[in-house]
Amino acid sequence: MRISVFVPQYGVIEAITPAFRSFHTANEFLTAYGKAPAFKVEYVGLNEYVPANNGEYTIKTDRLLRDVVSTDLLIIPPPYGPTDAGVRTNAEAIPYIKALHQKGASIASLCLGAFLIAEAGLLNGKKCSTHWAHINEFRERYPNVEVQDGAIITEHGNIYSSGGASSLWNLILYLVEKFSDRDTAILISKYFALDIGRDSQNQFAIFRGQRNHGYPDIQKVQDHIEKSYEDKITIEDLANLAGASRRTFERRFKEATNNTPVEYIQRVRIEAAKKFFEASRKNVSEVMYGVGYTDTKAFRDTFKKITGLKPIEYRNKFARVANEV
Repeated sequence: MRISVFVPQYGVIEAITPAFRSFHTANEFLTAYGKAPAFKVEYVGLNEYVPANNGEYTIKTDRLLRDVVSTDLLIIPPPYGPTDAGVRTNAEAIPYIKALHQKGASIASLCLGAFLIAEAGLLNGKKCSTHWAHINEFRERYPNVEVQDGAIITEHGNIYSSGGASSLWNLILYLVEKFSDRDTAILISKYFALDIGRDSQNQFAIFRGQRNHGYPDIQKVQDHIEKSYEDKITIEDLANLAGASRRTFERRFKEATNNTPVEYIQRVRIEAAKKFFEASRKNVSEVMYGVGYTDTKAFRDTFKKITGLKPIEYRNKFARVANEV
């Protein structure tokens, strides 16, 4: 199986090398266990020598992208820096990516590499993952793509995508398993000290409400929720604050923020709870009441739904004081 790792112009070096190294390592493990190597791995790019990050690194490609007539799997790491600039700098690659997919190549995007395959139109009407901090930006730029909030890995047909930062390792392990076997993927996870079972990036996400929608009345409501999240907040009060009927308010709020008012309140409260757990010695009940919840089950269920962890699990994992005890 031929795997072509695209090296974007000014790509993220920490995302470019893992796939290349992992599939080479998979071959070494397969050989060590008396099996034939499964992968032919190469770097491809727009030029023979491609700068990475801010130019601190240079990667020599094995082939130019325009010379790749076919491949089995094309991996797209993220460009470095602002996504707009990354897409513009690598615009020349978009037609080649699209053509290879049309010829049957599977495509895998790592983190913000999803912007490049979306730019090629390959994700229209499909699902994908990307870095949690860029989901709103992605939705605005590519409204015909169903971006999966919090997902580590998304597979739609022969297009694969990963969530943010270290989530790319989970997709790489998934692809190694899919195209060789589970044992090899486990060996690689142990070799690189990776968590092979992680399926959500929600525990790392920081909620920032969508703000660039241009609706002052909705922004006013958002300000109120974020300042008064510990108080009792009703949808009727929020609708009155926006000067609209409840039905109209709920529709416009969802359109503007990608959350219902209830979801927005929950996310603001849970984000506040996370900060309490990270920085204080408060127990679960104290934090629960401090962010506006009075029902223990509701708080635990909502916290788990949004973060992927129970409150006590989150506290034990991220609290500074947990390491002091």
